[in-house]
Amino acid sequence: MADRILRPVARALRIAGWLSVLAGALWPVQAAVLAWAVSGWIHGQDPLSRALPAAAVFLAIAVIRAGLEHRSGALLFKAADRTIVRERAALIRREAREPSGLGSAAMASLAVQKLPLLQPWITRYRVAMLRARILPALLLALAFWHSWLVGLTLLVAGPLIPVFMALVGMAAEEASRRQMAEVGDMNTMLMERLSALTDIRLLGATERATQDFAARAEALRQRTMAVLRVAFLSSTVLEFFSALGVALVAVFVGFTLLGEITIGTWGAPLTVGQGLFLLLIAPEFFQPLRDLATAWHDRAAGQAVMAELEALDAAPRAAMLGRGEAAEPLPGPLSLRAAGAVVMLGDGRVALPDLTVEAGQSLALVGPSGSGKSTTLAALAGLVPLDAGAVMVCGRRLDAGAADGWRARLALVPQRPHMPDMPLADWLDPRGTGADPRAALRLAEAEAIVARLPEGLASRLGETGGGVSGGEMRRLMLARAVMAGGDLVLADEPTADLDPDTARCVIAALERMRAGGRAVVVATHDPALAAAMQTRVTLGAETGA
Repeated sequence: MADRILRPVARALRIAGWLSVLAGALWPVQAAVLAWAVSGWIHGQDPLSRALPAAAVFLAIAVIRAGLEHRSGALLFKAADRTIVRERAALIRREAREPSGLGSAAMASLAVQKLPLLQPWITRYRVAMLRARILPALLLALAFWHSWLVGLTLLVAGPLIPVFMALVGMAAEEASRRQMAEVGDMNTMLMERLSALTDIRLLGATERATQDFAARAEALRQRTMAVLRVAFLSSTVLEFFSALGVALVAVFVGFTLLGEITIGTWGAPLTVGQGLFLLLIAPEFFQPLRDLATAWHDRAAGQAVMAELEALDAAPRAAMLGRGEAAEPLPGPLSLRAAGAVVMLGDGRVALPDLTVEAGQSLALVGPSGSGKSTTLAALAGLVPLDAGAVMVCGRRLDAGAADGWRARLALVPQRPHMPDMPLADWLDPRGTGADPRAALRLAEAEAIVARLPEGLASRLGETGGGVSGGEMRRLMLARAVMAGGDLVLADEPTADLDPDTARCVIAALERMRAGGRAVVVATHDPALAAAMQTRVTLGAETGA
């Protein structure tokens, strides 16, 4: 999974990693320059004879290191941003085409809250791993060059850090996974309670809902604290061993320069310059390991997010036909015929009814809940693939090559309309033709609805359709279907939950659309709507979902 996510930015990550390694490898040069200058002062040489050239070289290398680190960071953050934007777009696009069944709150949490956790994993962990593989080995070789005892000290203290880091990291990964799951559950619960807020108040369950929120918030707090405990534990272990290693080096250098320790070098006594050089590189020996330990928790969070993405990728989905993109309408006279069509949904088979619809005809799909009415509409629109049989549209089989062009001739009226945050005039005109919507509003008996809105066609109803009732929203959807210019209207329960007067308005609008030459297919439980259609097809409960 990690390879798939990082493959598009792999080159940028490699360049950034090696730039950071190069910046780290320049520190021993700075340390040598500083040790050379200080040793000259201690031995009584003119301070300016070494100070000025040493300062110039030190500052020049510092500028180079800063430039390398800046460029490395820029590449890393750009790669992280590209990855997050790409994965978020892919997630939303895939969910729009092939719903996974994940709740809207959980999906929003994954797209908005969890995906950004990939950024620290990309910007820190990958580079930290490369630095930890190269820089400690380089500094260890330099330490052994001057003192085998200092090299041995670092060699013993250094590997203890990755060992303990790995042990603690396993706990960190599990704690991060549990925290990610708890965040998703909390968001799902919040969305469910908000959508049922009126019912909760009517049933007097406010206190119970408050208690549920408190319990879930406490569970999230405990999960978060568990992650922090593991993080602080690993940091404590890391700091202990790194401080111990640096302290042992400092003790050895100090007592060697005092003449108390006479072993540890390769024959010649340790000089002040060599001792200072060892003291300067000892902390840097542990720094890449410390960076890796810090980034290890970023890795744990990133892997928890990737596990969720991988689970979504592995989940079985009923993929829609076609690419789901704008296309030229399928040519030819309108005709729709289904024969022996069967859809596989999960482990169940949904047998679609045999039917034929042409321009100016209307058909009602009736049957009990779960009989397959909505599934039939989806299959007729090419939104779910067939397992057997065929759907013929405009004289050709409805397949991946014809699906986008076929949908360009359709007008879909879902049971639960979705209203994006945009002006009503733009929403009513899905093809962006700029046509006057008044005729469509008149046909759908929706002129009065727009007239009473504060800003008329410039009004923004929001995603929940604030300001209009369910029946009014259905009539606006019918007006939008007229503006879409489709030859076939597929309406899913267009009169569900409506009062009789509003339902009659919707039925009359559908009948006017048929009289205008469009074909109309509805899925309904409403006897009045079914009676208004020219043909009725009854689905049995045994046919499926």
